[in-house]
Order: sequence, then structure tokens, then C-alpha cells
Amino acid sequence: MTMIGWLQIILFCAIIVALTKPLGGYMTAVFNGERTFLSPVLRPIEAGIYWFSGVEERREQHWLTYTVSMLLFHVGGFLIIYGVMRLQAVLPFNPAGQGAVAQDLSFNTAISFITNTNWQNYGGESTVSYLVQMLGLTHQNFLSAATGIALAVAMIRGFSRASMRTVGNFWVDVTRTTLYVLLPICIVYTLFLVWQGIPQTLGDYVEATTLEGAKQTIAVGPVASQVAIKMLGTNGGGFFNANAAHPFENPTALSNFVQMLSIFLIGAAMTNVFGRMVGNQRQGWAIFAVMGVLFIVGVAITYWAEANGTSIMHALGLTGGNMEGKEVRFGIVASSLFAVVTTAASCGAVNAMHDSFTALGGMIPLINMQLGEVIIGGVGAGLYGMLLFVVLAIFVAGLMVGRTPEYVGKKIEAREVKMAMLAILVLPLMYLGWTAVGVVYPAAVASMANAGPHGFTEVLYAFTSATGNNGSAFAGLTGNTLFYNLTLASAMFVGRFFMIVPAMAIAGSLAAKKSIPPSAGTFPTTGGLFVGLVVGVILIIGGLTFFPALALGPIVEQLAMNAGNVF
Repeated sequence: MTMIGWLQIILFCAIIVALTKPLGGYMTAVFNGERTFLSPVLRPIEAGIYWFSGVEERREQHWLTYTVSMLLFHVGGFLIIYGVMRLQAVLPFNPAGQGAVAQDLSFNTAISFITNTNWQNYGGESTVSYLVQMLGLTHQNFLSAATGIALAVAMIRGFSRASMRTVGNFWVDVTRTTLYVLLPICIVYTLFLVWQGIPQTLGDYVEATTLEGAKQTIAVGPVASQVAIKMLGTNGGGFFNANAAHPFENPTALSNFVQMLSIFLIGAAMTNVFGRMVGNQRQGWAIFAVMGVLFIVGVAITYWAEANGTSIMHALGLTGGNMEGKEVRFGIVASSLFAVVTTAASCGAVNAMHDSFTALGGMIPLINMQLGEVIIGGVGAGLYGMLLFVVLAIFVAGLMVGRTPEYVGKKIEAREVKMAMLAILVLPLMYLGWTAVGVVYPAAVASMANAGPHGFTEVLYAFTSATGNNGSAFAGLTGNTLFYNLTLASAMFVGRFFMIVPAMAIAGSLAAKKSIPPSAGTFPTTGGLFVGLVVGVILIIGGLTFFPALALGPIVEQLAMNAGNVF
């Protein structure tokens, strides 16, 4: 570890803290329908969209109607992605002449992108055309990100409103998020990335002659626009198979640093939106502090592990840390920081091979995802996931010290606690359950390139990443098979929507309740005690799911041996 490395980490954290409040203030104005500096340009477009689609802007929805609207919206997104992938061979903007994508892979990819996971069982430059990248994938990157933000805003309204049956209008929230937040930032961001050297073209792939005289095809395309939203919207899907390690997706140290900032930008600002909308910004900073504590600990452990390497490396005379699987232009600190950022924020983009990290360094990204993707988390999804843990923490505090279980003026009762537990417990059910199947089912075992505990971790990582809607991979696993395409798709679907529905039920329940003024029995939720309590609850609940996963290794290995499938 070096002083320069720590300064990079400190600078990253300082910029995120500095941007949280101003962006949070702007986004709050957008979600409240207030005038912003972009309103003169965008307001006529917004009104035109409502007119064309028949949306009544001022008509709000019950939480159930809001949720059903969201689900139907995603049915349309699924059909678009699946359709363009299956019809790819006859559609335009296909300079490499890519054929139709297989049914199971198209199904997996469509589920992946509508759930904001962007897990990819294919190489982008060798599988899909420019049209699919733009119309199917980049388009859904915007809408899945906007959906996550809209749902978080609806849940915030549950806490901020009193004696109301509505939580907003899904169509209005998605429109405003896309028009006023995602698009303006991405336009500027895309121009920056082009300046850094990322291609943005509809031209053919480039034919080059190497120094040895061989011919090489260099894939290009409309890359910069997809990279911008994949990072800002915490989507993570790469235009190229190497993702953010590819020089055409992440060419410089500056582009790498800005991409990391953009991954955290909106998720961090959402905590300030929460504070503003509930009328107390300190509530938002308390949630931000919970996220920050978990993030800093994860970065410190990963950086230490990668900078120190392993005893085996030292015995071979390899000093200076673990550089295996890392880009030289980024080095250990930028690779370690990126790995923690992308798994804390459910982005899934990678600039290094997590499979090549040390055991401890690779464990932190896995833990980040198994904690529920709430350390900043996906745009919107991280906040409503964190609020589920806050509900549980408040309930635990009430049990321990006899305080009234209430939060920002809302009493936390049995219904909210049951819904929170349902949303959280469905996650380990998916990644532990499918991992157990994956390491004993013969067709799944055949996809494993590594044996023993490392191979088990690769399978566990894949299903954890899919369930957490992260999308990063531990490598070493052939995922483009019928088994993995279907099971990973089911994990992604359940991890997204089976968490959303209980969260929206909580929002509707809280919005209908009366607001209770603070009293002597109210547990304070803006100080260090509250931050420590929420951190403890997250670690305890996460530990109850993570450590069984570790213990599951010897059990499933024995089962595999009994079945004659030694992996």
C-alpha cells in the first residue's frame, strides 16, 4: 500500500461527499415537479410525452397500481430486447453480419437488462449488432435505471406523506428521471468519454495490419453512449467482452476515475433526496454514513489484500502486490477500488478479473453483493434496499430498549417488518439454492473450469451476482448453457421484482399512516448510535446468509462425490 494509493481513495470519497448534496437538491426539485434550470428546454418535451401517451400528470396511483404499471412496463422492455436479438440477422446496423441470437441466450439477456443486472453470457463485439446494442441494451439501460430511481422516490413518499393512499405516478416519475436526470448527464458524459478516446461511430469494424504483418479486425461502434449510461445507471453491461478493462471502454486513468465516480453519483445523492423529502437532511446523512462505513471497510481490506499479495507469491520472489488479472494502466489501487465500487453499487462493470484477486480481496466483492447491494447500491434500488434494513433496525431497537419503533414520524409495525424480511430473505434463497443445484447437476458441473473451493466460489459468485442484480462475474464458468441461461435469469428476476413488491407494499402502508411527532420514547435516528445499529443489523443478517454459504462448500462437495460428480 502507498500514500498515493490512499490519496486516490480519499479523493474519490471526498468528491462523492461534495456532489451528494447539490445533486440531491436538484433531483428533489425534479421529483417534486418544481422548476429547474432545464425546465425551459425540457418541460415542453415532458408535456408532449404525457399528451402522446395519454398520461394524466397530476393523477397519482395507489402503491399496487404503481407496482403493476412498473411490471407491465418491463414486459414491454423484455419483448423489445428479445425481439431484436432474435431478428438481429435481418435488421440494419449490423456491419459484422451477426446472426440471430439463440433463444435461451436472448431470454437470459432480456431478463438481465430489464432487471438492471446486465449479466452477459456472451461477448458483445462478437455476438450482437449495433442496433441491438443501441435499441435493445442502451435503451433499457436508461429505463431500468429510471425505474429503480422512481421506485425509491415512491418509497420515500411513503415515509414523507401522511394519511394518503397514493405514492406518486410511475409514468411521471420515470419520464422525469429520464429527461431531467439521466439524459442531460449522459450527454455531457458521453462527450467526455469520446474526448478520452472511446469510439462513438456507426462505421464498420476496422481492419488493421499488425507489426508481424497479420490481419486483425478491431471492433468499434457506438460505445461511448452505452458506457455513459451503463456507469451512471449502475447497469454494468459492457459493449465489449472485456468490459471496463477494454481500452475502448476505459482508455485512461482519468476515464477510470470518472467512471467510478459516476457509478456512485446518483446512489449517494438519493440519500440526500430522502433527507430533503422527509424534512430532515440529517436523516439522509445518517443513511449515507451507514453506507460509507461499510464501503470504507471493504476498500481498506481489498486494497490491503491486493497490495500485499500472498505468501506463495512472496516465496516465488514476486513482490509489489498481486497484479494478476489487472490492467497495468490502472494498477492495484484503482483495480481494488473499482472492484469494491462496482459490487457495492450493483453496477457490475469490471476493470480487472475478480477471479484473479487474492482470496480475501475476492471475498469483499462477494460480501458486498450478499449484504443485499445496499452500500450505495443500484440507482434507487440501493436506497430502498437500505430502508428495508432501517425498518428492521428500528424494530430491533424497539425490542431491545423498549423505545417506540418509529422512523421519521411513522410507526413501524408488524406489516412493515414482515414485508422487509420477505424482501431480504428471498435473496439468499436464490443464490444459495441455485448454487447447491449448480454444483451437483452434471450439466452445470461440466461448465466449471476449476475444481474444489475455487470452482464452488465461481458458481456461488455467479448466482449471488445475478440475484443481487450486479452482473459482474468471477470468471472460470461457462455461463452460455441452457442450465445457466435459465437459472441465472430466474435469479435475476426474483432478485429484482420479489424485492420490489414488498418494498412498495411498505411504501403504501406507511403513506396511509398518520405522522407522529417525536416524543421522549422516540429512538433518535440521526446520530452515531443509529448508524452503528443499522450497520450491525446489516452485518448480522448478511452474516446469517453469507457464512452458511461458506459452510455449504464441504456439504455440496460431499453430495457431488456421492453422485459421482467430483468437481
